[in-house]
Amino acid sequence: MTKVVAGTHTFPIAFLNEVLEGFSKQVKSLSPRWLYDDAGSALFEQITELPEYYVTRVETTILTKSTPDFAQAIGPEASVVEYGAGAAVKTRHLLDALERPANYYAIDISADHLTGALAGIDQDYPDLTVHPVPGDFLSDDLKFEVGTNGNNVGFFPGSTIGNLTDEQISAFMSQARKLLGPQSWFLLGADLRKDPSILIPAYDDAAGVTARFNKNLLVRINRELRGTIEVDQFAHEARWNEHHGRIEMHLESLEDQTFTIAGERFRMQQGETIHTENSRKFHITDVEELARANGWEPALHRSDPYGLFAVILLQAA
Repeated sequence: MTKVVAGTHTFPIAFLNEVLEGFSKQVKSLSPRWLYDDAGSALFEQITELPEYYVTRVETTILTKSTPDFAQAIGPEASVVEYGAGAAVKTRHLLDALERPANYYAIDISADHLTGALAGIDQDYPDLTVHPVPGDFLSDDLKFEVGTNGNNVGFFPGSTIGNLTDEQISAFMSQARKLLGPQSWFLLGADLRKDPSILIPAYDDAAGVTARFNKNLLVRINRELRGTIEVDQFAHEARWNEHHGRIEMHLESLEDQTFTIAGERFRMQQGETIHTENSRKFHITDVEELARANGWEPALHRSDPYGLFAVILLQAA
C-alpha cells in the first residue's frame, strides 16, 4: 500500500508513518524490521559469517547435533512454517532431520531475498511443497493458511525473539499457536545471558559490517522516503543495557544537523541517537515462562557447553 505525498511522490505507507512517528519522539526510535530491505538482508548474511558473531555458529552446531532429537518428537510428514526465513540456511538442518516433511512455508519481509533462497530449497527437496510468504510476520495484514490435520512446526531460529518486546512475543506466540493448530510444535533459538565483553563485539565488529547494516536504514529512508539525511554524519553504536538485559543498537548524530523526510523537517543535536534495535538475552526459564503464558508447553531444549545459546522445542498446550 502506498500513500501519495507532495503531489506526484508515492511512499510506502507503513514505513513512512513509522519513520515520521519515530523521528518525532523525544527519544528517536524505529522498529528493527525496517533494517531488512534487500541490502540490509544481504549485509545481515555477511554479519552471520563474522568471527565476532557467535550466534549463527553456535546455533548451527546445536542444530547439527540435536535436530534429530527435535524431529523425533515432532514426527513424520510435518509442515514447517519459518518466521523470518532469510537465506533459509538453518532450515535445511530441520528439513534433513524430519521424516518426509510435507510443506515449507517461508515468511520473510524481503520478497526478492526470499525468492533467491527458495530456489535452492525447491531444487534440493523435490518432494517438499514450498510456499513463499512475503511479508512481516508480526503484521496483522499477513494472511495465509496452514492445514491443521498433521504435525505443524513453527521455526524461529537466530534469536530474533530477542528483538521483540514481551507484548510482541505474547501476540506472536498466540498467533502462531492459533495458526499452527492443536497438534503443533514450535522450535526457536534464544541467545542466553553472558558477559558484555562477548556481546559488544558481536554487534560492533572490527570490519564494520554491522555499522553498514545499521546505517543502511538511513540510506533506505533517503531512497524510499526522499530523505536528505547525511549518512556519514551518523555513527553506529552498540551498548549493553544491564537493566533490560539487552544489547541496543543506536545511530548517533556526530553534529547538530537538520534534514527532511518526505518533506517533513527534523533536527538532531550532536550526541543524540536513533534507537534502531534491541537484542535481548534470556535465561531459558524466561522463554519457558513466556511460552506457557501463550499456549505452549516446553518439551525439550539443547544448549552448547558454554551456555551461550539454546534451541528450545515447545508443544501446543
